[in-house]
Amino acid sequence: MPEPTRPLHLAVALDRPGAHDAGPYVRAARLAERGRLDFVTLGDSFAPPRRGAGRPDAVAALARVAPATERIGLVPTVTTTHTEPFHVSSALSTLDWVSRGRAGWNVAVSTGEAEARHFGRRPAPTASAAWREAEAVADVVARLWDSWEDDAEIRDAATGRFIDRDKLHHVDFQGPGFSVRGPSIVPRPPQGRPVIAVEATAEPSRETAARHADVVFVRAEHAGDARKVRAVRDDLRRRARDHGRDVAGAGRIVVLASLPVALYAAADAVALADLVGDWYADGVADGFHFRPRDLDRDLALLVDGTVPVLQHRGLLRAFYPGGTLREHLCLPRPANRYARVKETA
Repeated sequence: MPEPTRPLHLAVALDRPGAHDAGPYVRAARLAERGRLDFVTLGDSFAPPRRGAGRPDAVAALARVAPATERIGLVPTVTTTHTEPFHVSSALSTLDWVSRGRAGWNVAVSTGEAEARHFGRRPAPTASAAWREAEAVADVVARLWDSWEDDAEIRDAATGRFIDRDKLHHVDFQGPGFSVRGPSIVPRPPQGRPVIAVEATAEPSRETAARHADVVFVRAEHAGDARKVRAVRDDLRRRARDHGRDVAGAGRIVVLASLPVALYAAADAVALADLVGDWYADGVADGFHFRPRDLDRDLALLVDGTVPVLQHRGLLRAFYPGGTLREHLCLPRPANRYARVKETA
């Protein structure tokens, strides 16, 4: 069968309550990579886990997964509320370097009073206020990623010059409740900017998604939610156009329906392929983000059952198109905003 002209994108959540070390995540990510999925996600939160259900830091866990995998994208959740944007930028830049250009960032917020008390700096914000702050954080993090031009490093031992100071750019940003001055302490990431993902099912997060997201998750709980997913997709594209994004070109947003899956046999895996094919053919979404009920069982059936069916039907590629997450998602590498300004001047 020929490769599809409109790529179908697949991702899977690796959330595993009770896993305290990186080993299970490495094994799951390798399995997802064998299935040629675009990326894996790993959730994180400031909320204390349920008793006996601890979790590692998402960025740290996926940094451990990075050298044990070769192609699959790695997208941790990083919460913007109560977190310094400078640290968010540095952590994600480092993950992109460690993974050789496969990092993403699932933007999240915190609105719980118990979580706010852990930090003790301010009360918990409302959802709308938290997402306004997240929008500003996404803005300044992208500026920090751009604060080094791609060729800013000289590394000339003979002259003792490590960096071209003219290719470092200072960021002086005032946000709601925070201020940031750059440049970053980490060189510009291999992707230019790691892929930004936002769950935009609920209204408060949609402006952040429309302005900054490369990937959007829309939660669906059953097969009857196709209309809801399509409505959110259309709303996001309208908002993005209003912000000047070329949603048919470089500013496109990859919309993924986020589905819970519980696969018990090969016939259920084929049924999932049928649902994916139907929604994809109807233009409901650009792909799917699967949320397994039982990661070990469901991911194995997904990779060995659902994926081969989709490949046989010509809906899913059988290889990775490149080495970076942006290449998997057919997203361009962003130009450096400061280099463009300098060239124009």
